[in-house]
Amino acid sequence: MNNRVARYILVAMGWIAVALGVMGIFLPLLPTTPFLLLASACFMRGSPKLNQRLHQHPQLGPILVNWHQHGAVTSRVKRRGLIMIVLSFSFSILMVPLWWHKLMLLVGLVVLLYCFNRLPIVDIQPDSVSVAELDENP
Repeated sequence: MNNRVARYILVAMGWIAVALGVMGIFLPLLPTTPFLLLASACFMRGSPKLNQRLHQHPQLGPILVNWHQHGAVTSRVKRRGLIMIVLSFSFSILMVPLWWHKLMLLVGLVVLLYCFNRLPIVDIQPDSVSVAELDENP
């Protein structure tokens, strides 16, 4: 019974992460990729069928496959991420009144940009992801 409850919780968390990821497509400050990765992780443990369906989705699947196969993001995702990181940190730095808060935010910005820029870029073509590849690398 306890295992069943854990699976239901994981599936529910997966669906919430999918919803937030889809919202991130349209809302610039909400990231898509991390939520889809979280959904995939939840579905892997809670419902492998849902995980497979998520990986086979025409729009969301290639993001996950790119991450799972290459540990990379597309150039579009990276460009949007960099722009949003710089904009949100710049806004925060302008809004906080204390100089040491500004300094902490600036240090955080530099560290985050360093880590984010180290992510590899692999642009995949829509036709290059096949169902056979998805079955080999769940």
